[in-house]
Amino acid sequence: MATTLAPGAIPLAPVDDDVRIERFGVWKRFRKHKLALVGVVVLVAITLVAVFARAFPLWDPNYIDQANWSGNPLAPGVAGHFLGTDEAGRDLLSRLIYGAQISLTVAFFAVLMEIVIGTIVGAIAGYYGGWIDYTLMRITDVFLAIPLLPLLLVLTAIVAASSNKAALGFGVIVVIIGGLSWPAVARLVRASFLSLREKEFCEAARALGNRDGRIIFRHLLPNAIAPIIVQGTLEVASVIITESTLSFLGFGIQPPTASWGNMLANAESNMSIAPWVAIFPGLCILVTVLSINYLGDGLRDALDPKMK
Repeated sequence: MATTLAPGAIPLAPVDDDVRIERFGVWKRFRKHKLALVGVVVLVAITLVAVFARAFPLWDPNYIDQANWSGNPLAPGVAGHFLGTDEAGRDLLSRLIYGAQISLTVAFFAVLMEIVIGTIVGAIAGYYGGWIDYTLMRITDVFLAIPLLPLLLVLTAIVAASSNKAALGFGVIVVIIGGLSWPAVARLVRASFLSLREKEFCEAARALGNRDGRIIFRHLLPNAIAPIIVQGTLEVASVIITESTLSFLGFGIQPPTASWGNMLANAESNMSIAPWVAIFPGLCILVTVLSINYLGDGLRDALDPKMK
């Protein structure tokens, strides 16, 4: 039955059925990727355990078991330590869980920082073109030409030398990694904007008198969000490995704060007598990174227009 409108009333626009169909199609394509679904479940489980670590009856991650002060790590299951202890007598399971908090938090904020910087740089370069594009892309090329890990080691060493090594905390690691990892995102966003700025809807937005900032962030950026999400997901795995590498080399999160990287570094001297001290943090890194990569693959397949 037709609805009668009051005089002067403005009819509401109906919900676009195409939008509903497309959202369902993305989920349908994503759930076909079984490994991506497994990755989501594993990541959710790791995140929940890390966030609600205090709800579990765990040992204090920095508590040293006096019975193990001799430096001979207890085997898994001995003296109430489910996964054993490290070389100093600290409970390994507790340090793994609290280390997950550090590794995941560093990865999240570093990726957030690099996405913000890369999106702004790529959007400006791709939308305006000309000398602005040329200048920004040459700066991006400079960052891409420098090997990331050696540059990270140099910068963290400078920070450690200028103050003290304990200054290499959460904030410093996030800023250094996030501030150096944005070029890939910038190039991806620039490529999307170079194509989108020639579309009819962008020309219509200009004809209606919209400012450049509104066109960039209101009209173009939402259409480029899918590749940014996929890239950001994959960058999380990359940052976890980078942070673990820095911590393993002694220039990341500093002891006694637990991170998977410095746990591996501390385990190096006890591999022969206590291999579990290195196996468990290594497995945590492996499982987390694999899960994120599978999630990124699933998102890429689901959001790719060519897969429709």
